[in-house]
Amino acid sequence: MEYDTKTPLYKTSDQTSFAYISARDRWPVIITGAIDDVHRATGDAKDEEKRREGKRIVEGLGKLKYELQHDRRIPPLVDDGKPDVAGYNKELEQLGQPTWFNVPWLYAECYLYRRMSTFFTLSKHWKSYDIFARQKMSTFRSSRPAVVELAAKYKELVLQLEQDTSKSSEEEAEKILFKEMCEICLWGNATDLSLLTSLSYEDMQKLQGSDARKNSEKNIIANDLTTAYTVLHKAKRDGIKERRVDIVLDNAGFELFVDLVLAGYLLSANLATTIVLHPKSIPWFVSDVVPADFSALLNALADPQAFYTTPSDDDKHADRTPEPLSNKEIEELSSLFQRWSGFHQEGQLVIRPNKFWTEAGSYWRLPKTEPRLYEDLKVSELVIFKGDLNYRKLAGDAMWNPTTPFDTAIGPLGQGSGIRTLALRTCKADVVVGLTEGLDERLRDTEGGGGDSGARKWAWSGKWAVVQFCDGKAS
Repeated sequence: MEYDTKTPLYKTSDQTSFAYISARDRWPVIITGAIDDVHRATGDAKDEEKRREGKRIVEGLGKLKYELQHDRRIPPLVDDGKPDVAGYNKELEQLGQPTWFNVPWLYAECYLYRRMSTFFTLSKHWKSYDIFARQKMSTFRSSRPAVVELAAKYKELVLQLEQDTSKSSEEEAEKILFKEMCEICLWGNATDLSLLTSLSYEDMQKLQGSDARKNSEKNIIANDLTTAYTVLHKAKRDGIKERRVDIVLDNAGFELFVDLVLAGYLLSANLATTIVLHPKSIPWFVSDVVPADFSALLNALADPQAFYTTPSDDDKHADRTPEPLSNKEIEELSSLFQRWSGFHQEGQLVIRPNKFWTEAGSYWRLPKTEPRLYEDLKVSELVIFKGDLNYRKLAGDAMWNPTTPFDTAIGPLGQGSGIRTLALRTCKADVVVGLTEGLDERLRDTEGGGGDSGARKWAWSGKWAVVQFCDGKAS
């Protein structure tokens, strides 16, 4: 806590904040979904000891839900042998043993998922179980129209890159393609499962696809993509041999797919020579990427017909038979598998989890609490932070004036840090910085934007986005 911003933090007691709604409405629904998943998996288990453990996990999740809904004091984490437990419990003590409905939002939400993790790590048969895996892959399956569309577009672009040796035409198109790929990546996290808990199959499809992206371009209210492109293009032009780009991942499923589309494009366009992906090390915020999600996605692409045409439980319930993929679609999806798995095997696409990403605090702590990771990120030409939670952690989840410069709000990762930061974020929480004077007020005045309520409701829905850059290497 000593390394955090001194700007006041958003708390679950603030009735004008999305934190208030999250603690009382969203979190119980998420825990209920976890209970249902483990109950189902327990019923499918053949081993008696595993069934008994599953029942104990369900009981633990039920107790957690009761504590939350009845605003009990948050107890220290049970020691499950992981090195982050001491940090969580020390911070809890520093916060004065708070209750669920009067605690800094960021700490409480991270604690919630870390607490759920202990039920599994302390077991014998469930240590590697991901309570959200079924839901993540189901969402990727329901994203089929957008996946097929992007696979075709990606293959076309890669072929153009490989065939076009004209330097002038490459430079002319490169910036446009970079911006479009990043915008695909930006809006890809419209599939954040921890926020969108009740979408139908049809609703999910509406969130994705090229028409939706074009309609959403006008909703990027701060956009530094051109500056970020210039950095990568200059490094390429200057002949720097090793040019690494890091992506601190957010959601699995369709969003991970579009992250890999961006990664593959950067490698094929020679805007990067290596991409390092940073997933979470434990199931986190429902839909966040863990290393197994990368394998699951590649396996789906390795045999896309089987993945997309095997009826899901929802299909069976609705008596619905999925349409088979065309031969062209199979070829385009399979080619993605070949290309991405090839990058991975050649060491150009690296998966690098770190416990820091699932600690309770903000990224202001990075230089002091995880100096090796901090020094490693300095090697990168550009570090892309995906999604809402990463943005909240960058800015300390603090109540900044929205006109505060982005490089000020990210503190030790700002000017002089040695790290170039690019945040791609659709807004789904209160904290936002780097806006022009008066823009927050105008957005509050839009329908559903919050008006005079004191709440920044326009920033809760994912309708608006920010793409913000800070050059921490600039002298």
